[in-house]
Amino acid sequence: MTTTSPELPTAPGKRSLSLYILGTQSDLHSERGVECPGDLPPASDPGLVERARRAKEALGSRVFVLGHHYQRDEVIQFADVTGDSFKLAKDAAARPDAEYIVFCGVHFMAESADILTAPEQKVILPDLAAGCSMADMARLAQVEDAWDTLADAGIADVTVPVTYMNSSADIKAFCGRNGGVVCTSSNAQAVLEWAFRRGQKVLFLPDQHLGRNTAVLQLGLGLDDCVVYDPRRPGGGVSPEQLRAATMILWKGHCSVHGRFTPEAVDEVRGRIPGVQVMVHPECQHEVVLKADQIGSTEFIIRTIEQAPAGSSWAIGTELNLVKRLAANHPDKQISFLEQHVCYCATMNRIDLPHLVWALESLVAGEVVNQITVDAETERYAKEALQRMLDLPGETSRD
Repeated sequence: MTTTSPELPTAPGKRSLSLYILGTQSDLHSERGVECPGDLPPASDPGLVERARRAKEALGSRVFVLGHHYQRDEVIQFADVTGDSFKLAKDAAARPDAEYIVFCGVHFMAESADILTAPEQKVILPDLAAGCSMADMARLAQVEDAWDTLADAGIADVTVPVTYMNSSADIKAFCGRNGGVVCTSSNAQAVLEWAFRRGQKVLFLPDQHLGRNTAVLQLGLGLDDCVVYDPRRPGGGVSPEQLRAATMILWKGHCSVHGRFTPEAVDEVRGRIPGVQVMVHPECQHEVVLKADQIGSTEFIIRTIEQAPAGSSWAIGTELNLVKRLAANHPDKQISFLEQHVCYCATMNRIDLPHLVWALESLVAGEVVNQITVDAETERYAKEALQRMLDLPGETSRD
């Protein structure tokens, strides 16, 4: 079967921006590993909506459902709260009366919720296959090898490890054991400033783009102050001299969604939509961020659109489920997806309504499925890294 790419409406005299149907075409200029795996499955059987509603009612206050902003609408309608990963983990910790925390997100998010909630609370991930490609790009053994490489170069004792929230519990624990800290996309600047007060260098895990964008655009470092450590290459693909000369040692990792956005897409959307404002997530490539009008976290993007004047035009570089939801919720504004390559977060979208119904109905039947647990030692050190972040001025109230 041949699939054609639909065309978006265009201003007179402007070339249309075609949408590549997921899985049918590819962009050779995109970062490796960010190919779209295919379109979303069709909407679930409407009967599942009623089953989910009945199961949730039967559980009552015993269950607390968290929905990440990137979730599909059929799932998000059953969320008690929505938010980014850290906000949701904090929301779960603030509900000690809930016996079950059903996290509609990905694996590292459920781990964070388990770390922050009470021991008797059970955190459930409806589909254990809902992982995060970025988090998977930094494995504990790889990070420990990298730390040995820094030690061999004579710089481990002056390097502070900082990990993005989008990382596994054992990477957070590694940072906790080694005097490091966790950051979010909202507070990366404050966290890096904290780190540089305690060391001369930072090992930033696992997203090189957030680390680079924060260091260069917010801390005033230069690109030549940054070096990329590739765990797939001997010695990280960098020499001891390069490591000693660097201020920011960036892990070679990226987001499979935000890595798709290109500088060319920014140029094209500006040509297609007069007066458009481009807003992107800081997980985007540095060249994309430089061309954007505004850069910020998921919560920042949502607040900006909520506060934007009617009639304003926006092209947003973040996950498509969220962009579509913003467009539907704000019909008085023109909201477009930045790239021509339409891409959902494939792993996030593994949490669909059938999996949610199965998890809820299992709880009603007294069976706990897909419980996410973090062992005591990992939890201890991961919590140390998280607490260092929370102890920063003003952090308890930030997104």
